[in-house]
Amino acid sequence: MLPREAYVSADVLAWERRWLFDGSWVCLGRASGFPRQAAVRAGATSVLVTRVDGELETFANICRHRGHELLACGATSDRGAVQCPYHAWTYELDGRLRVAPHAGPDVGDDLALLPVRHHVWGGWLFVNVDGAAAPFAEHVGDLAALTAPWGTADLVVGATHHYELGANWKVAIENYHECYHCPLIHPELCRVSPSTSGVNLAERRGAFVGGAMDLAERAVTMSLSGASPLAPLAGLDGERRRQVLYVQLFPNLLLSLHPDYVMTHRITPVTPSTSTAECQWMFGAEAVARPDFDAGFAVDFWDLTNRQDWAAVESVQRGLDSCRFVPGVFAPNEDAVHHFTSMVAAAYQGGGLS
Repeated sequence: MLPREAYVSADVLAWERRWLFDGSWVCLGRASGFPRQAAVRAGATSVLVTRVDGELETFANICRHRGHELLACGATSDRGAVQCPYHAWTYELDGRLRVAPHAGPDVGDDLALLPVRHHVWGGWLFVNVDGAAAPFAEHVGDLAALTAPWGTADLVVGATHHYELGANWKVAIENYHECYHCPLIHPELCRVSPSTSGVNLAERRGAFVGGAMDLAERAVTMSLSGASPLAPLAGLDGERRRQVLYVQLFPNLLLSLHPDYVMTHRITPVTPSTSTAECQWMFGAEAVARPDFDAGFAVDFWDLTNRQDWAAVESVQRGLDSCRFVPGVFAPNEDAVHHFTSMVAAAYQGGGLS
């Protein structure tokens, strides 16, 4: 396991925000969900996302005058220009400075908003704040081909839940990567997917970790009954229609790819012992457009499962917070957890994600 300090130290979290979040490719959410302006926390930096003629632009959420945030983190706006609430410096949505009141005639284009590198993949918006990460294609690696049959770029969000967790962001992700705990805390899950089924992926090219689990004999998806009102997604073959693929694209996006829908968790650190999770359920556009569409079969199952998980990870965090905690060892079926913690440990030792 990682040392205790990795889960309780403010200094470690500050380093992670700088190097694992600002220094990597962080998911900010579904690209289609952004209005004209939105401010989203990436790591140590708040990112301003704007929409110009339908296309997304990303900037450091920092006024070029004296550094005030242009938009409160988490806020959105439909205004046609970006105005700093401190001294009213105003910018076009493409980042150009429009007006700097009383600043004199020499203020010009060199004070445009600072751009942030971004990439849209699979329908999600990713940013690399410091601009020094490897190209996104290297970051996503083989995961692009692995998830291609689900056609995630064309899926539509049918439901969103937000959770506040009393646990370090890594504790939530470690829990995601194993079903060793499932028989004790997830009886509903075990009825539709055997906890010992499936296999974790061997290490492949790209910054991702995960594996697949099989559906029970009479189940066609992950729901309380194992039934689904929807047909399988069109691009899936017979094998994929009998499995759920669980993968994490480092650092913060968890993808759960079902035969008939895709669920994501976007994990954001808040303090060493707290984090947030945005959970979204995505479905085929035709299914969502039906007047009788109801995402409840998927949402009810995973909201219950999520809350069972959150209770577990919060208990783990209370244990980690104790001065008596000593790091333990992994069981063989926790190999994906070990893969994830090894990536984090290598980043600690190497000064960032390689």
